[in-house]
Amino acid sequence: MKAIIPVAGAGVNLRPHTYTQPKPLIPVAGKPIISFIIDQLTDAGVEEFVFILGYLGDKIKNYLTTNYPGLNTTYVVQDDRKGLGHAILLTKDIIKDEEDIVILLGDTIIDMDMKEFIQMKGSVLATQKVKDPRQFGVIEVDKEGIVKKVVEKPAIPKSNMAIAGLYKISDTPHLIKALEKVYKKATAENREVHLAEGLMTMIQAGSKFKTYEVSRWYDCGKKDILLETNKMLLAQRVSDVGTQFVYNHTIIIPPVIYGKSCEFTNAIIGPNVTLGDNVHIENSFISDSILGDYVQISGAVLTKSIIGNDASIKGLSQSLNIGDNNEIDFSN
Repeated sequence: MKAIIPVAGAGVNLRPHTYTQPKPLIPVAGKPIISFIIDQLTDAGVEEFVFILGYLGDKIKNYLTTNYPGLNTTYVVQDDRKGLGHAILLTKDIIKDEEDIVILLGDTIIDMDMKEFIQMKGSVLATQKVKDPRQFGVIEVDKEGIVKKVVEKPAIPKSNMAIAGLYKISDTPHLIKALEKVYKKATAENREVHLAEGLMTMIQAGSKFKTYEVSRWYDCGKKDILLETNKMLLAQRVSDVGTQFVYNHTIIIPPVIYGKSCEFTNAIIGPNVTLGDNVHIENSFISDSILGDYVQISGAVLTKSIIGNDASIKGLSQSLNIGDNNEIDFSN
């Protein structure tokens, strides 16, 4: 089975971090978002991956080549971002002979049984109930639980069941045909090509979609959600949660993950903290935060912060969202 992973977006809601690296490479709980996606899919039996590249796509390709050298990958470039439906349509020559495909958005982490989802018969949409469905693709189902309607970001939602960024399609040729039809209409109307509209076109032509409600779903496109995802995944990955310990005159309050060659002196770190490689922290308190590689923190109190690579901060008590290669000095 092939998995299509769209990673072409610019990640504007996570700026300034996405000025210098694509959103799927932002780390949570010790590894980039895209690694959680690949590992989850390969564990479920997916053997082939199609990545749709765009903004800073070379960085994603370089990461995959270095960290997943044995992965069976194909790359497609979406130069003009005309919507998710357009991105999927660009893969048509690669997937046209596939009976089943999986589509998982490249900024989405889902807590679920992926193998069970993939092995379901027929086409399936992963779903979850949300408080504000206006920001998502929303579905309505009939009495038998079969999807009868799919709407992209409805102004007045008739359902609170959102698509969780994960799709299994068991009629790939029909999907391509539907997206080609939507593409022609959207181009004539000078608008984006929505995957939801393609799915609705399939339904109107007789295709049936079941639903699979996921446990937890994190669309990691905003700072607050990214930090919440980091917290959730750290709790799953760190075995000594709740047992603080001392490291080089520093108190570590789990869950905390830190990379290679980190140095801590007279600090309190945790809970819910992810640190990259070569992070230096002294005389500081850090909690509920993500720090990139080569970050230096001195005399600071940080909570609910995301700090990019090579950033330096001195003398601060604040919640920050700082991109790569910045230096901030509040000590004077």
